[in-house]
Amino acid sequence: MEKGTLKQILLLTDGCSNHGEDPVAIAALAKEQGIVVNVIGVVDDNHLGEQGTKEVDAIAMAGGGVSQIVYAKQLSQTVQMVTRQAMTQTLHGVVNKELQQIFGKESEMESLSPEKRGQVMEVVDELGETVSLQVLILVDTSASMKNKLPMVQDALTDLSISLTSRMGDNQFSVYSFPGKRKDVDKQLEWTPHIHSLTNIFNKLSLGGITPTGPALRFAIEQFGRRGSRRRLLSNDEEQRAEESGL
Repeated sequence: MEKGTLKQILLLTDGCSNHGEDPVAIAALAKEQGIVVNVIGVVDDNHLGEQGTKEVDAIAMAGGGVSQIVYAKQLSQTVQMVTRQAMTQTLHGVVNKELQQIFGKESEMESLSPEKRGQVMEVVDELGETVSLQVLILVDTSASMKNKLPMVQDALTDLSISLTSRMGDNQFSVYSFPGKRKDVDKQLEWTPHIHSLTNIFNKLSLGGITPTGPALRFAIEQFGRRGSRRRLLSNDEEQRAEESGL
């Protein structure tokens, strides 16, 4: 099986979108382009609400990802779990496609004998540790997220630390929405480390709208730009670009 790059959007939000395109439709577009959309609905002492819960689940389902509703104080553990779970889920899909190409459309991992299935799972686990991973993190900074942002920052730092044991390449970028003058603001360019996020969320100006759909569309475009740009760079040039923050 050919090793590629797993691409994920991790959306952290506490409410319903209320501006711009339908986020569920944009999540489906991401899936078509090989980008998994995972969604974590962040709550505090109040419930997210039926509409918000439905939207969280619908976005993740359309984007082929994982959804989870979580209290802010449990956010760190959940971010790590969802990222790992989505990696495994994506790899399962890749394996099933390979099996169907070899044995026919009706063949999936569940149809294998226990022994064969165990062997395939070993391959999936190995791929999960060695495949390259790109995670673009979208953080809802609408006004209701104010008290949750410090925990979001801690959770993202813990995510970076938890994935350092992997043999595969990890790349993260972080964007917030709504932005000051547009739908989305860049907080961190692609990097293997999220430690530079220190105190960044404390300086954000919070907005009233929640343009989740436009933010997801913007996120999809960042993967394309990164890929096309890297194809034009030599290894040395790419390293210099990383060091300069481009």
